[in-house]
Amino acid sequence: MSSRRPYRSDVSDARWALIEPVFAAWRARRTGPGTAARVHDLREIVNAILYVNRTGITWEYLPHDFPPCKTVYDYYAKWEADGTTQQVHDLLCDKTRRAHGRSAEPTAAVIDAQSVKTSANVAETSQGIDAGKKIKGRKRHLLTDTLGLVLAVVITAANVQDTTGGKFLLNDVAANQPSVSKVWADGGYQNSVFNHGALLGIDVEVVQRPRAKGFEPLPKRWVIERTFGWLMQHRRLARDYEALPQRSRAMIHWAMANKMSRELTGESTPTWRIETDMTTTTT
Repeated sequence: MSSRRPYRSDVSDARWALIEPVFAAWRARRTGPGTAARVHDLREIVNAILYVNRTGITWEYLPHDFPPCKTVYDYYAKWEADGTTQQVHDLLCDKTRRAHGRSAEPTAAVIDAQSVKTSANVAETSQGIDAGKKIKGRKRHLLTDTLGLVLAVVITAANVQDTTGGKFLLNDVAANQPSVSKVWADGGYQNSVFNHGALLGIDVEVVQRPRAKGFEPLPKRWVIERTFGWLMQHRRLARDYEALPQRSRAMIHWAMANKMSRELTGESTPTWRIETDMTTTTT
């Protein structure tokens, strides 16, 4: 563990123990020029990534007691490209499902999309305008299990229809989670996505919105709305700041890894609200 003062986003010993084997194996596989000298502690690299993920700062503004920002980003990019980030996420997802008494292989899922604004460093070719939400940016297409844990993520320009993104998600889950046979969606998905699901052996069902006015959680689908809420607790995801869509996907995986590891170790997720003494008498 580093001798520096800890940040609230740092992984605890218990959380690091959950994922350390993945990174130890990754480092053991590294061979070739320049890999003999182990300069940086991988736990500190993870802490730096989670600091960016949780606080929303740019990489260049990482505090100086972390490894250099370019080094941290290099690890972030490598781990996204070689599947290490996905491996960490999937390991924690498996452990979280088992902790809830569920099978490691989900059979049902929920699908939805979220449009978010982008930052100035995102190329115009990677953006679009969501006419319905009136947002210029990107769209996050998510498919979660019934606990709200992410099973598949697709990042597109915001003008890509939910149905198109939904087909990509169904392809992904059919290839990587073949046990999923049921998916719930909202009325924004067109018949072609249902037909596409049928070709893959997945029954896609629309959850209709209630006719009555006012807010009412939708059966089955409320879990994915909660997932979007979990993601929004990580300020780096308040917008899409990543130049490459695959790095945006990795940010979502890191946010979920943060959430799941805290749940598995019984640690609360810190909020940004100022803590006050509720016993103080006010006038």
